[in-house]
Formats: sequence, C-alpha cells, structure tokens
Amino acid sequence: MTVGVIGSGTMGSGIAQVAATANCKVVVYDTSEFAIDRSRKQLAKILSRLVEKGTIDESKKQSILNNILYINEIKYFKSSDLVIEAIVEDDEVKKTVFKELEKHVSSDCIIASNTSSLSITSLAACLEKPERFIGIHFFNPAPLMKLVEVIPAIQTAPSLANQVKEIITGWGKDVVLAKDTPGFIVNKVARSFYGESIRIYEEGIADQATIDWAMKELGGFKMGPFELMDFIGNDVNYTVTETVYKAFFYDSRFRPSFTQKRLAEAGYLGRKSGRGHYDYSEGAKMPEPIKNEEEGQKILDRVLAMLINEAADTLHYNIASRDDIDTAMTKGVNYPKGLLRWADQIGIQTCVERMDELYFEYHEERYRCSPLLRKMAREQLKFYSE
Repeated sequence: MTVGVIGSGTMGSGIAQVAATANCKVVVYDTSEFAIDRSRKQLAKILSRLVEKGTIDESKKQSILNNILYINEIKYFKSSDLVIEAIVEDDEVKKTVFKELEKHVSSDCIIASNTSSLSITSLAACLEKPERFIGIHFFNPAPLMKLVEVIPAIQTAPSLANQVKEIITGWGKDVVLAKDTPGFIVNKVARSFYGESIRIYEEGIADQATIDWAMKELGGFKMGPFELMDFIGNDVNYTVTETVYKAFFYDSRFRPSFTQKRLAEAGYLGRKSGRGHYDYSEGAKMPEPIKNEEEGQKILDRVLAMLINEAADTLHYNIASRDDIDTAMTKGVNYPKGLLRWADQIGIQTCVERMDELYFEYHEERYRCSPLLRKMAREQLKFYSE
C-alpha cells in the first residue's frame, strides 16, 4: 500500500521509517525544504547505525530509503491509501491541512491524525467524508516504541478501526483501541504518575531523587517520574497535562502543578535545555536519594493507588478493554506490570482502602475511588480470573 505522512519532524519521520520498513511505499510531505533535507539525512544516519549493529543489512537499508519519497506539494498524495498527519498540536492548523488534503486524495483514502491529545471527533468534523477519519497515535520514537493507539471518532465508519488495526499490526506494532476521550489510554492514565509524584514533592514529603528512587527501586519502574518528565520535556509534559485537564472539564484528578509550570516558564525543560528537575550541566552531580524503604514504600503505594484507580475508571467508562489498558501501559510507557493485573496482586480491597485514606485526609475529589474498584471489592472480584 501507499502511505502518506504529513510532517517530516521527529514523529513524521519515525512513522515514515516504520511504514517503509514494512515495505510500504511512503510519501512524506512538508512545506519546509530544510525540514525535508534534515529528515532525509537523519533517516540515513539511523539506518546506517542499524546496519553497523547488525539489526538490518545494507540491502534492507537501501530498500527502506527507496520506499520513501519526499514532496513539498500536497497534491502528490493522490495515490495514497492512508495518510497520517504528524504536525503541530493545533486543531485549527490540522483542520486547514485536512480540508486541503481531502481535495487531492481518492474517495476511499483513509485520513488519520497522530494527535496525542486533541479530539478525533472534532478533527473529523472538518471533512466532507468524516467516516474515513481516525486517530492513529504512535509513541516517540515511533520505530522503537511498540504501542500504537487507534481511536475512532463518532463519525468513523464502523469497520475502519479494525481495518486500521490490521494494517498497523502488520507493521509490527501492538495496537490498542480507545474511545475518543481526552488523553486516550496512556496520556490519561499516566497523568497520576507525574501529578501525584509532584504533589508528594510539593508537600515536602520527599525530594525528587527520593521519589524517583522509590518508584524505580521498590516499584520496578524503568525511570522515576521526575527523570521521565525531564526526558520528555517539562514544557511538553505540562502542555499535555493542561490539555487533558481542560478537556475533562477541569476535573481535579488532572490538575497541573505550579512546580512544572514554573519550570517551563523558566526554560528549565529538562535534558534538552540542560536543566529541569535535575541539573544536567557538565560537572553537576545528581542529588542522592534518602533510601528509607518504609517511607519509600508509602510513596510507591500512594502513586500506584492513583494509577490503578485511573486505570479502573478507564475500564469503568468503557474507554478501552481490560487487556488494552494493561497493554497500553506496559508497551506505551514501559510500566513493569499492567495496572489492573497489579491491582489483583495488591488486592482490590487494599486499593479501595488506600484511595479512601487519601480522600479522608484531603477531602478532594482528586482522590475519589473508582466505582468499579468499590463494586469489585464488595463482590470480591478480580480483573483476571487466573
């Protein structure tokens, strides 16, 4: 099949590489010749490294490069079977591009957005044929991250989600289906990993290094929340949090923090700026955590209770299936276990008690227990039967 990609930035280039590696003909569109040239050169470097590592051979490298055509006029998408947009997170900009795109593609071409936080339904509404529109959300870096979220809009043709799932699975990805809800699965559920950790820091319970240590050493997470925010970029992470918060009608579970807002305002964006929650400048030493296992366990239990509660609510509102929620969190953000399976291991009643303790302490809606968890505890049910 022929796949179009709108945008030759990091994400667009990554999606193009994935499709081209799966032997699709790929057409990458960008209005900037500089961006196109940078993308072409960067891809050649990446593929050369893969050859050096023995991941692919020289023949495969040339095949991938030959599968990609770069264009600067949108009209060249006329033979595409699927076009995926990967440009700036601005719905008006995206809609303008989609309206123009629809003039040039065939009537049965699938049009998709890689948005991580905007409404798929709202984007679809700008098209003459919204039934052809769907969300296909890759994670960065697209060639390495196994997870892809597929999100049908209200208007999407009923058969399209499974058709797209089959295509993307054929590209070697683990595909999950999600309802068109702010943040979809990963960016909705993962808010607690960052937000509750910042809350613990702001309350003076522990510093960033200690919280990161507790989540890694005791919880088995590959990166602590503050390390991960610095890796993602505090500006990016804050913007996603703010977007989800507004989209959920200012639900306190997703409220952004002043700590991260101030870091973004100061330009302390993390690794990319040399400073964030930690100092990455040359010669700087990382702070040492306080390795008190009892206190560290309290930190882990609190953050994990919030994560499990959000995962349970995601299932409660039929945003995604049990298996897709757990797959999304293990494959999309590398959590050590699926959160719903983790809840079974901890005990559903224990999860309810931890949430109720937090609510009793703070009396904030942020800490309300999911009705699904409460019902399951009452009926002594588990998410998994085995």
